[in-house]
Amino acid sequence: METKEIIDALQMKRSLIRISHEIIEHNRGVEDIVLIGIKTRGEILARRLADIICNVEDVSVPCFALDVSHWRDDREKPYPMPMESLPVKDKKVILVDDVLFKGRTVRAAMDAIMHYGRAREIQLAVLVDRGHRELPIRADYIGKNIPSSLREVIRVRVSEIDGNDGVSISK
Repeated sequence: METKEIIDALQMKRSLIRISHEIIEHNRGVEDIVLIGIKTRGEILARRLADIICNVEDVSVPCFALDVSHWRDDREKPYPMPMESLPVKDKKVILVDDVLFKGRTVRAAMDAIMHYGRAREIQLAVLVDRGHRELPIRADYIGKNIPSSLREVIRVRVSEIDGNDGVSISK
């Protein structure tokens, strides 16, 4: 299987900085914003975005992790309901994930957010948008659009888990 590096650590950092600035600009600041990262790599990216936003705005933005397993529609037997609670009522939720593909994980995440309360707004930030949607979902903030075939695999690496940062595509 041939693997090609498509985003290196520096490009990833630059993308996250740009996304952070776009979030701040689009929302005219960070008042009432909550970052929610889809486990596992989306959680790490959300924390990084929160750190960048804090450095720029000098304000801490709440950041949480979300396990969407219970709300997935591709499981025969649902996972147990998570015990955590997310403070989303009347907040602008910035949902963060590593790769946007078919849209099913994001749909599950939106169902989970609605379970915890009615958010004022839900926005989506992704590091990679690879296309091939099965649902009418689009990202508000995108690190990089990477056209791909259905056979290709896109893998995001983060130093906290994988030892280094980057994105690769395998054919």
